[in-house]
Amino acid sequence: MKPGFVSPVRPGLILELTKRDFTERFAGSTLGGLWAFIWPLVNLMVYMVIFSRIMGARLPGQSNVYAYGVYLSAGLLPWMAFSGTFGRSAGIFVEKKQIISKLQVSLPSLLLYVSLAESVTFLISMGFFFGFLAATGWTFTRHLLLVPFIYLTQQVLAFGLGLLCASLVVFVRDLKEVVGVLLQLWFWFTPIVYVKDIVPGWLQKAMVFNPAYILADSYQKIFAYQQVPILGPLIVVTLAAHGITAAAYWIFRTLEKDIRDFL
Repeated sequence: MKPGFVSPVRPGLILELTKRDFTERFAGSTLGGLWAFIWPLVNLMVYMVIFSRIMGARLPGQSNVYAYGVYLSAGLLPWMAFSGTFGRSAGIFVEKKQIISKLQVSLPSLLLYVSLAESVTFLISMGFFFGFLAATGWTFTRHLLLVPFIYLTQQVLAFGLGLLCASLVVFVRDLKEVVGVLLQLWFWFTPIVYVKDIVPGWLQKAMVFNPAYILADSYQKIFAYQQVPILGPLIVVTLAAHGITAAAYWIFRTLEKDIRDFL
């Protein structure tokens, strides 16, 4: 590839890979693509019914029996989209090396199909989530208008981190496994299944540097507490997400020739 040449983005290829992602995931099953709806529904039933009604989990300061289920779902559903996008993107260049070797395609655009596939699953899950909220008498407020903005911010962050790691995994294959371990630790150091107040004070203060906490807390304030998120930290995370993505793209462009050669 000539120096400075930017490979074309192929929208048709991205859409085809997204479609294939779902067909391959449920290949051989009788219900096929219906599982893309069944799994989110089952997961939400566990979060909203099992935890709240059967196990009796309660959210401090909230009297609604479903409050903890809403709190859990509001943090967990976006996290699954974020971690799925980041984790899967980290190995995408190695995974799709046959396509890369045959087609002149923009490598970063391959991450778009991962984000798109995870976003489709997220939208299906949120559709069921809104159904549960409506059925339990939850009040829909104007705060919901912030949800697309928060989701876009988290996916930009996932894209940037994924692009950075995808560029490096080509040379250090173990890094993909490291990303999986880090995501597991990141999840448990983020108040998604628990409230921030139960952790030590020093850790509560450190959470301001955890972008996943800012994002999860924003969702939870909207859905579980029906409050407007604190906009200052959210704006900082948005700027940081775009900065990380810009830096990741610069690193990718610097290494692109070597990346294609190693693949």
